[in-house]
Amino acid sequence: MKNAHEPTYSFVILTLVLIAIDTIFAWFCSLFLSSGQSGVSWLYIAVAFMILFTLWFGAYGAIAAYVGTFIGSGLLSSGGLSNHPEVAVYWAIGGLLQVLIPLVALRSLDADLCLENLRDVNILVVFGVLINNVIGAAWFAWTLGLGNIITPDKIGSVFSTLLIGNIIVTILIVPLALRFLSPRIQRSRLFVKNFWD
Repeated sequence: MKNAHEPTYSFVILTLVLIAIDTIFAWFCSLFLSSGQSGVSWLYIAVAFMILFTLWFGAYGAIAAYVGTFIGSGLLSSGGLSNHPEVAVYWAIGGLLQVLIPLVALRSLDADLCLENLRDVNILVVFGVLINNVIGAAWFAWTLGLGNIITPDKIGSVFSTLLIGNIIVTILIVPLALRFLSPRIQRSRLFVKNFWD
């Protein structure tokens, strides 16, 4: 459990470190795992770590997910978003949605992050693998179409690419990391039990 008297600067430093990690992962995926569709990654590994960081560190992880998505797969991408920073601002909301949905669901339903029972695993799969990735992929594809970065006929293809890749990544990484790393992280003074505290 987190120490109630943990200095605020520890969470500022934590958020900055998470932003750096999320940005590097997002940039790497956009550059080296690109599907060729405006910097969209066919295997966006960054999303799994963004979800984990948010589940472990609450809203600090969510802030890092937004900024990491904005910079890493937005401004630094080799696709159309680097030429349209105004689109990258609302593009990054997709990353925020992908991490906030599981955070709110798992906290509201009082799911144990150690995933020691089937109920908690099911909650994670529904809200941290399926619903969040459907909404995130739809947001990202819609944003690219709205920003005229892709033509309307490619929105479905971009949606499918993002959805399939993100589901694969999150189902392979998130449950295992939660199961084996959560007990240690929950004992850390930086673990956030709710959203901010």
